Amino acid sequence: MAETDGSVREPHGPDPDEDGAPMGGDHRIDIAGDASGTVIAGNHNVVIDAHGSTVNLLPPQERPRPVRRERVALVPRRQREPVGREADLEELEGALRGHGVVQLWGPPGVGKSTLLRHAARSLEPGPDGVLFLNGAHREPEDLAQEIFEACYEAPGYAPTGPELRRLMTGVEVTVYVDDAELTPERLRLLADAAPDASFVFASRERSLLGESADLELRGLGRAAGLGLLERELRHPVPEAQYAVAVELCEVALGRPLLLLRAAGLARPDTSGEITLPRAAEIDGLVPLLFDRLDTAALKTLHLLATLRDAEVDPEHVGALCDVPDPAAVCGRLAGLGLATVTERGYRSVADVLPEVRRRFAEPVAVDRLCDHFARWAALATTTPAQVADHGRALEVVAEMAERRGRPDLAVRVARAVSPSLAESLRFGVWGRLLDQGQNAARQDGDTTAHAYFTHEKAIRCLMIGRRVVAAVLLAEAVVLWRQLGDNEGVDAALNAQQYTPPTPEAPPLGESPAPGGDPGGDLGADLGGDPGSMTGPEPGTTTPDPVTTGPDTGADPGYDPGAGFGHDPGGSAGYDPAGAPGADPGWGWADQGASAADPTTATAPNAATHPGADYGAGQGANPWSAADPTSHVAAHSSGAAGTAGAGGTGATAGTGVAAGAGGAAGGGAAVAATTTAALWASVVAVVLGSVAALVIGVVVYQELSSGDPTNTSSTSTSDLSSPSPSAASDELAGVWQDAGGNVFLIARSGDGAYEFKSQGTCGATSTVKVTGGSGRYSGTMPVWDESTCGKTFGDARLSIDVSSDGSSASVEVTAPSDGSWECRNCGSQTWARQT
Repeated sequence: MAETDGSVREPHGPDPDEDGAPMGGDHRIDIAGDASGTVIAGNHNVVIDAHGSTVNLLPPQERPRPVRRERVALVPRRQREPVGREADLEELEGALRGHGVVQLWGPPGVGKSTLLRHAARSLEPGPDGVLFLNGAHREPEDLAQEIFEACYEAPGYAPTGPELRRLMTGVEVTVYVDDAELTPERLRLLADAAPDASFVFASRERSLLGESADLELRGLGRAAGLGLLERELRHPVPEAQYAVAVELCEVALGRPLLLLRAAGLARPDTSGEITLPRAAEIDGLVPLLFDRLDTAALKTLHLLATLRDAEVDPEHVGALCDVPDPAAVCGRLAGLGLATVTERGYRSVADVLPEVRRRFAEPVAVDRLCDHFARWAALATTTPAQVADHGRALEVVAEMAERRGRPDLAVRVARAVSPSLAESLRFGVWGRLLDQGQNAARQDGDTTAHAYFTHEKAIRCLMIGRRVVAAVLLAEAVVLWRQLGDNEGVDAALNAQQYTPPTPEAPPLGESPAPGGDPGGDLGADLGGDPGSMTGPEPGTTTPDPVTTGPDTGADPGYDPGAGFGHDPGGSAGYDPAGAPGADPGWGWADQGASAADPTTATAPNAATHPGADYGAGQGANPWSAADPTSHVAAHSSGAAGTAGAGGTGATAGTGVAAGAGGAAGGGAAVAATTTAALWASVVAVVLGSVAALVIGVVVYQELSSGDPTNTSSTSTSDLSSPSPSAASDELAGVWQDAGGNVFLIARSGDGAYEFKSQGTCGATSTVKVTGGSGRYSGTMPVWDESTCGKTFGDARLSIDVSSDGSSASVEVTAPSDGSWECRNCGSQTWARQT
């Protein structure tokens, strides 16, 4: 019998004793009681419960009436005024007056975050106020919800996309978004959610070409650089050290981060005069700084590096590192340029990671991390907002647990935080943790947790308007709860089913459902005009879930049917498409994810990629794990392009996860097993029959391993696990991986162009050619008509922009402007280089 008290049992997860050592025996973490709450999403009233949430439809007269706040003032924490940025601040102020959207861009370590924070506090706010947000690892949907909550008094309410735009129309606030590492399409979606607001996006690269005012932030000039050194030294630069200081400013390219580190290494000589490090030492400042750190600081950096690019509140540093005054320690590290201060806490700077790995043989123990965060999330004093703020850290910890062969710990964390994430109304991070939890539950054989995560994913789909996907997930949840003999779970799932469209009857096994029609009643609306999230499933962990990885459903295509945001914020796999869980040999360079070159080198011509103080989203895979991409390649190469989104037949073969309506109604496991694949095939076929499907990623593992998709010896793990830039000047050619986990090869053709394969219905393929140079390439590719095998609607426009370091590429697919056909699957995504 399943537990029904809202608790989670971990048969493999021992409690640590007071010293952090594991203890024998089972243990439980009770997440009932305060884990429950009520929220309203669109027209649905949702009672969040640690056992399984329930849904009720609200009549119009009972729906919330948000009350607009008179003025908004959500500013960043106070900081010292930046040195030498007066002209940049004036330019930003002028751009804001003349444009609704401004993009502030520049390399890491140049001071974007510092300038943005200063601007948010010092520049004239919008007529209705000012907001400062951190966009690292956050979807536009979640950011839009935060803007809404700042502008309106409406606790526990998430409006639909159209309602959100209606409410935000006329609200003239200025919104500053730091670490806004989103695709151009998603930046537009966020700006459109508040049509009368002004936005300033800070990012590493310029992406809104021709759509915004842009301000490139460069390093400080000589005078400003010397001024920064003197401020940090709290002493004028001695005359004997003036030439050294000037050389430091020049070699550091005026980057404030490197000058902070140089000042931190200044020391008095035998005469008492301040001595600066030599300019030749600029590449080795981090190890020198480490030599001067005390034990508390080193332990803090160890934790921050373990959590990669996740930001954490100092309270967690104190608890996990036994540091008495963690805020002071983190502040000192930030002052030395070894940590980054954010609105939610602190995070590691990217180029600090190699030195941490050199000094520590292993990351912080994953069982200790999981136990801490699971217990913290269950505390009555921990708010849903605090849990959501630590969403990235929770993702990293759950991923570490899976990599280390402890899926039970990942289940524990995901289940402990799920109710709070639902109550926070941050559907993006909630969706990713649900996906992680479901994958881990399958690996661990935890059927109760699997039922719970399936149920909650269905509730989430209802909350964001994905009713067809919700119907399939709820049908599966009913069967899983019945198999467990859990009547409470069955009742909750059946209650929610009444708000979904009827699931189509499954055809006999072995027969392909005919495309067309709409048995669900809202399939067209449910598509939302978008094929699915660009963030695909966690590669290689389990057999792909057809509800979340199948064609044209992906992780739900949109926030609101037909009118909301274009991508599902919770598509799974987090932000690490290259880091498939696999072998975890320990600390290593293979999947650091930033650059193959020494990241501390700031003097090279490509120093624009140097990690620094405002290092944002996308630090890469687990720095202590060398991922094995062959696990997910093999899964994708077995069934044509089903999991890659190629067609209904591909999706039909090899999927057996979602349970059909007939199985749910009958309640028998045997019935569910025989109807599940056919039901899903029917749903997918109807969806694919109404849109044009586009597949970019074609698995080419056979080409990489001499024709044997199971041969892992011919291609080393390190060859594919790190999205490092190509060493050759041929910057587009190589192996790439899209956000859905599909690996494919781009090769140079004889005529100087580049080629790769596009795959469509029934396995039909076409060679796509692109031309260009200097990081920009373009061409055309076919858009397949999924209702007819092998036929296409026509060619779509393909644009590929390779990042300056060659490690990633922004890909845009657009339909022709003549309107002769509609490309529902066109849009943007990001590729990561594998070799």
